[in-house]
Amino acid sequence: MADPVAEKSSFLCMYMSSHPDTLVAYAKWYGKVQEPISSADMTGIDTKGMNLRCTLRSGQKKEVRVPIEPPLKGYDDVKPRLLEMKALAQEGLGMIKTPVLNELEIPAAAWAIVLLVAVLCYLTFFPRDSDHPAWIPAKLWHGIAGDSAKYALIFLAFCHFFEMMYTAYLCYSYKTGIVHGLIYVAMTATSGLYIWRDLRRRAQTARINSVMKIE
Repeated sequence: MADPVAEKSSFLCMYMSSHPDTLVAYAKWYGKVQEPISSADMTGIDTKGMNLRCTLRSGQKKEVRVPIEPPLKGYDDVKPRLLEMKALAQEGLGMIKTPVLNELEIPAAAWAIVLLVAVLCYLTFFPRDSDHPAWIPAKLWHGIAGDSAKYALIFLAFCHFFEMMYTAYLCYSYKTGIVHGLIYVAMTATSGLYIWRDLRRRAQTARINSVMKIE
């Protein structure tokens, strides 16, 4: 199957020739070129990476392969990904600031998982010796499925623990603030990837917007 990005490689290389500062940032950050670079050209691109030819200040030429991870899904994915890669490279090189996410936003899908966890807690921690009608569904479930709800909670807690650590890292990186950060981490305890994935999405949007303003 033909590579949809490689098919447009010539056009993309010609387009990127008008953005030499971006190519230099790619080479230094992703290509790990340590020597001073005077210019860079894109000589090829596909879904998995791009090829750059750097002209060093010494006059030497250096070929660099910059991986694109994860691989591009298609041609329409090229522009937003290259813009995000540019912003990440410039952040890493100290050319622009990391985006700040200081507004609290909880994705709607996260609340559905909160409801699911609440149901699991209800089915797990109901008082066994109570005759109150509110606990009848939980007792019926326990009689049919046993401790399955408890095991599901343990599994979610195990998975979400590592996601909580990642969310905390993102909150620190994007300067959400202590209060909002604690809320995001607490929500990750129940909602998992819906929280950190939304933080990454918002950061990506902020990066692309910042790059577009600069250009």
